Amino acid sequence: MARNNQRGGSSTRRAPKDLGRRVKKKPCALCRDNVEWVDYKDVPMLRKYMSDRGKIRSRRVTGNCAQHQRALAQAIKTARELVLLPYTQRTVTERPGGRRDRGDRGDRTLGDGFAGAAPTPVAVEVEGLDDTEAGDDETESAVVAEVEELVEEMAEDAAAEDGDG
Repeated sequence: MARNNQRGGSSTRRAPKDLGRRVKKKPCALCRDNVEWVDYKDVPMLRKYMSDRGKIRSRRVTGNCAQHQRALAQAIKTARELVLLPYTQRTVTERPGGRRDRGDRGDRTLGDGFAGAAPTPVAVEVEGLDDTEAGDDETESAVVAEVEELVEEMAEDAAAEDGDG
């Protein structure tokens, strides 16, 4: 339906809300405190003029005068460049089940070709090795060989489990 832009008095036009109410403007806190210049190193003061997500609050919200709002914005931007303030705050959203529903597929594992899965930590115990032999080349090669054997055994066990299931 097209909007009626005619200035003629139509019966569906509403009266503006609270014509007599005046909004009292907030005084500039920086003018009130006689702040001559805004220091980019004063991080607690700058954080008061930022939202919880890291955005700079507007003049309408803070009540600052134009000069101090410009100085605040410049100080916040400088502090961000010098890593005193973050550009954004990390937000965590809690969604049940991740980004999408997997349905009946179940969870993916490393065997399914899922590159994002974290590797399983493996503890290896080497028999017959004491602290005096730790830097020996022969000992290191023996340890590498034993670890390779263990990895092969684990791969065979995993292949056997996949064949059974």
